[in-house]
Amino acid sequence: MLLSGARQVGKTTLFLQAIDDLLARGTPPTNILYATFDHPLLKLIGLDALIRLWREFEPAREGPEYLFLDEIQVSKDWQTWLKHQVDFEKRRRIAVTGSATPLVTEGQESGVGRWQTIRLATLSFYEYLQIRKISTPAPPAVGSLRELFEWDKARFTRTGEDARPLVGLFHEYLLRGGFPQSALVESIPLAQKLLREDIVDKVLKRDMTALFGVRRVLELEQVFLYLCLHDGGLLSLPELCNSLQLKRPTVGSFIDLLETTHLIHRLLPFGYGKQVLRARAKIYLADAAIGPSVLLKGKALLEDANGLGRAVETAFFKHVFTRYYARSVGFSYWRGKQDREVDIIADLDGRLVPFEVKYRSPQHTGLGDLKGMVEFCADKKVERGYVITRDLADFQTLEVTRDGAQCRLLKIPAPLACYWLGRSELESTSRAAA
Repeated sequence: MLLSGARQVGKTTLFLQAIDDLLARGTPPTNILYATFDHPLLKLIGLDALIRLWREFEPAREGPEYLFLDEIQVSKDWQTWLKHQVDFEKRRRIAVTGSATPLVTEGQESGVGRWQTIRLATLSFYEYLQIRKISTPAPPAVGSLRELFEWDKARFTRTGEDARPLVGLFHEYLLRGGFPQSALVESIPLAQKLLREDIVDKVLKRDMTALFGVRRVLELEQVFLYLCLHDGGLLSLPELCNSLQLKRPTVGSFIDLLETTHLIHRLLPFGYGKQVLRARAKIYLADAAIGPSVLLKGKALLEDANGLGRAVETAFFKHVFTRYYARSVGFSYWRGKQDREVDIIADLDGRLVPFEVKYRSPQHTGLGDLKGMVEFCADKKVERGYVITRDLADFQTLEVTRDGAQCRLLKIPAPLACYWLGRSELESTSRAAA
């Protein structure tokens, strides 16, 4: 099993929990190995020498052997070694982690049919409430947002009113972030400081040099800061290059690395062919709190309507992506006539599901604010769409008819949308594990 995700997202904790579970089930301790290749001596001796040392000090006993190898991507020729282990050491069960996408992409060819890849995101809003042990009146259980189309007006109103305690907690979540370490810190400034230092000092300045040989760290940091300033927006490479006085190949390489280390997501426009590949990408940070933390915004984010709107869009995209990526869902954005846009398009087995985030305005969102969504649904014959709103009273369905095509839109407040997406993902993951 390959476990991939950003640094400090909780991969090691999952390993330790799995080891505790194995011990509780009676697995002999000598049949369990945990090793992290962040340790300089393990980097030096390599994988084969590590296994030999383990067996010299801990003789094997009956039953399967369990190997938990952290940050394996820094070990030389790990793909070949892992393939050999899977093919010839049938009693071994191996799980590895990495903080960079090459852990997955470089191992795909040799790993087809041999191991499973699991990608970890930061905590969902629901998981954030659980880890902080915050008890609030729980919204009714919803297995899928699609179920909400069957609700009546009274249920929308009642659920929206009951969810008011979630709003402040959701804003706090946007400031603290979904990294477990920062989520558990009581002080928001300290949580943002921990997140900022972990991102800038460890990922940009250490990992990029150690894993990818990056030497122009200052320029890489400048590119990342630029992306933080434009989180959730369309990326103009010419403007970025001109602002930072950098060449386009250099910037392109840096953006590839930031995506590789799970710090950003890139969305291309909806469509096909070379025209799409050459179009402007939309950039989302991996967690909504990264931007405010790195840019030293603190709680001032809550007073910035545009900045708060971008943070909510980033958080919502993270929830949608986490909920559906395992189903090989394609994600894009759509841009139509007169620059009308739909923020996120999910392609679920050929069924298009559009999402538009309208969090900047506290008042009700009407059809006049949704011209892009209406145009997309009419052009693509989409039957359902979702509008993520700010006002808890703005929780209802809309019937839209254009050019003979009908579409139903669900307006759902962002705290509830993220709560339900996080909860359904957590429950489906638990069922799969069981």
